[in-house]
Amino acid sequence: MKLKVKNLKFNKLVEAFGKKAFLYAMGFLLLPFCLSAQVTSAIDSTSIKIGEQITYHIQVETDSTSLVVFPEGQTFSPLEMIESYDVDTLKNNDKYNLIKKYGLTQFDSGSYTIPRQKIIIGDKTFFTDSLKVEVRNVLIDTTKQGLYNIKPIITVEKSASNWWKYLLLALLIIGVIAFLLYWFIWRAKPLTEEEQIALLPPYDRAKLALKKLDESHYLEHENLKDYYSDLTFIIRKYLDEKVYDRALESTTGELINRLNLLKEGNQVDLSKDDIKNLESILKRADLVKFAKSAPDIELAKLDRNTIDIEIDHVKEALPEPTEEEKLLDEKYREEQDRKKKRKKVWITVGISIFLLLATLTGLSIKYGFSIVKDTIIGHESKELLEGDWVTSEYGFPPITISTPKVLKRFDLPIPEEYKASMNTTSFMYGTLLDEFSVLVNTAKYKQAPEGGIDIEKSIDGTIKGIESQGAKDIVTLRDNFTTPNGAEGVKTYGSLKVDPFKTGNFVEINYVMLHFASENVLQQIMLTYPKDDTYADQTIERILNSIELKKAKE
Repeated sequence: MKLKVKNLKFNKLVEAFGKKAFLYAMGFLLLPFCLSAQVTSAIDSTSIKIGEQITYHIQVETDSTSLVVFPEGQTFSPLEMIESYDVDTLKNNDKYNLIKKYGLTQFDSGSYTIPRQKIIIGDKTFFTDSLKVEVRNVLIDTTKQGLYNIKPIITVEKSASNWWKYLLLALLIIGVIAFLLYWFIWRAKPLTEEEQIALLPPYDRAKLALKKLDESHYLEHENLKDYYSDLTFIIRKYLDEKVYDRALESTTGELINRLNLLKEGNQVDLSKDDIKNLESILKRADLVKFAKSAPDIELAKLDRNTIDIEIDHVKEALPEPTEEEKLLDEKYREEQDRKKKRKKVWITVGISIFLLLATLTGLSIKYGFSIVKDTIIGHESKELLEGDWVTSEYGFPPITISTPKVLKRFDLPIPEEYKASMNTTSFMYGTLLDEFSVLVNTAKYKQAPEGGIDIEKSIDGTIKGIESQGAKDIVTLRDNFTTPNGAEGVKTYGSLKVDPFKTGNFVEINYVMLHFASENVLQQIMLTYPKDDTYADQTIERILNSIELKKAKE
């Protein structure tokens, strides 16, 4: 009875959505089970000579909707990839055959295994089969080919960097700025006509002003108001500079009274006629300017000539300047020159500071203030990160690693109970208690331990060794680690405190330890670096991404 009810509900569901919609729904439900892909791999030769190239094929058969990701980089170790060819695509009905080829080689004889390669198709991962390759020695007939001595080691010059380009650009920018500052601030600019006139003595300026008044067309157009305004300004200006320093702002009566007082005090040797002539011309000018009086043109010309004569009389009436006055004038001019020079210096300094701050602000907005500050002041971690890195192989089986500095070989202390059973080779930059250090160590057992090498025991021993050197508060985290070429190991990381200078002041630093174990070989990499240091974090990440392990010849 229950079965019949279920069937009735199922039939009603089919009728509700329609047969066609139901078939589509079933098709989508079954789609994941219908999708399939085939991955195969092959090599064109299983036996080659040293340095000879073999072609490694990976063929993937899949539908057109799947995204296929082929391996890249040196994932074929112990063989080296020398070329990665473009993917060939062949269509077969509703399927696609993707063929990826790699050129591989090896420069040491022996039997090697190409490891399984990871292929990602959509959201699924496939692995190829591992393949055996025999690399043969090239036989040399020494009866026909002579032997030569080993060539001596030669010094290789360090490749030149592009620092000189940046220096040239900086010098060019500084040169352009210096030229602009010189051209607009420090250069002795040609004086304008007004500036040249301003540098003349008051007497010469007054005479030149009278000549310019003669060249004007005031009298031709009977513009007596402007004519007398300029004429009286000339004499008042001269008197203001040489006789009475308020002559320009005084009324005619005030100015004449002052001249009479100066004459009576024997400060100016002007005659009464001279003062009377000046009074007559100034009063007539007042009538022209304020009462709209219109004297004859000839009288205006006569007044001009009278002012010319009176300027000469005033000059003659003035006493000769004393040596003290001349010295004061010279000091005044020197002080004015110093003020002008000081002003130019402040303008130059202000513009330079503004340009410097603007440049630093722009660079800080683009790259960040910390990077700009560390670039100018200097930062040890940044210098390591941006320096010339070294990529080399250390130990045997070799560990390939890129580091900011070359690792130097040293003898790592071995407990007495292990000296007879293993050999170690160690390479290091810095020390384990430095804020930044790199250690690469390879321990090779003469006989493989029963049950294999215990990595956990090795990690614990390493941590105890670090503690014995003075480290404390060691925080330990553990995770699996896989190198770019597929070698699997254990990653131990965290933080610890060290006292590098033995002063009692402990510094907290980060550390990373990597352990890789095979049948009778234990390989260890240890890194220490400053905490909360962006450049150090980038340095460690770059080092970890460069690590590759090569297996010993089988």
